[in-house]
Amino acid sequence: MNNLPTLSRVLVITGVVLILAALILSRLRLHRLPGDIVVEHRNLVIYIPIVSALIISLILTIVVNLLLHK
Repeated sequence: MNNLPTLSRVLVITGVVLILAALILSRLRLHRLPGDIVVEHRNLVIYIPIVSALIISLILTIVVNLLLHK
């Protein structure tokens, strides 16, 4: 139970980083790229960001590898 404060801190920081990333992407108009799926039906809109998720994953992989490379 000693790791619980550390885990909660990591989860909060991760949440804040994800929110900031979403705000930055929406400001840069990178939230709807070609290849992302949008389904619109009457008053329902479903957005599946496949290409956006792949690009974010690629960027994060490169950043983490650069930071952790010793």
